[in-house]
Order: sequence, then C-alpha cells, then structure tokens
Amino acid sequence: MKTRLASGEPDRGVRGVVADVGRAEQVADILKAVAHPLRLRIVATLCAEEISVNALAARLGASQAIVSQQLRILRMHRLVEAVRQNGHASYRLLEPRLRDLVRCVEGCARTGG
Repeated sequence: MKTRLASGEPDRGVRGVVADVGRAEQVADILKAVAHPLRLRIVATLCAEEISVNALAARLGASQAIVSQQLRILRMHRLVEAVRQNGHASYRLLEPRLRDLVRCVEGCARTGG
C-alpha cells in the first residue's frame, strides 16, 4: 500500500529516501546545512523576508562576519541566494520548501526541560 499525504498525494519524499541511497544523502546534506543553530535562525528569518546581511546580523545579535560565513554555507548548498541591487546585497530563500522544514522542526521541538 502506498503512503499518502493529508492532501491525498503519494508521499514520494519518504519513499524516495527509503529506496534511494543517493536521495537520502542529498536530504541529509540539506539537514546538515540547516542543523547549525545560527543557520537555522537565518533560514527562519529568510522564510519571512528578504534581508541584508547587516540587518540580519543586527536582528540575530551576531557579527556581520559570522552571518556572512553562515550565509556562504547556505549558498553553497543552494538553499539561499544573494540578490544585488544598486550596490547592495540582500538574501532570500532559493528553496521555498525550507519554510515547511522550519515549521516542521519547530513543531517537533519539545518545550521545557
């Protein structure tokens, strides 16, 4: 029997990971890329808006250099991209399904100690 999502569509993602080692490695790489606390916060911020490095650093309370370093890692995984206009760069999600991932992991997080 095929697994179906709440929408009624076949759940190809889970089946693909189970049946395909290469697909499992790709998904694991994405999870590793967002598994760092600051990168996760960056992705969560970018889920809501396109933002500059300086504004992102200020919002997250991190240095611009550290935020830039983490953005570079996310760019290497093709999860975010820089958009340049008038000499200024801002960042946005390149992979919109990260919104679902962030919602999912936030829902999985246990509260309290």
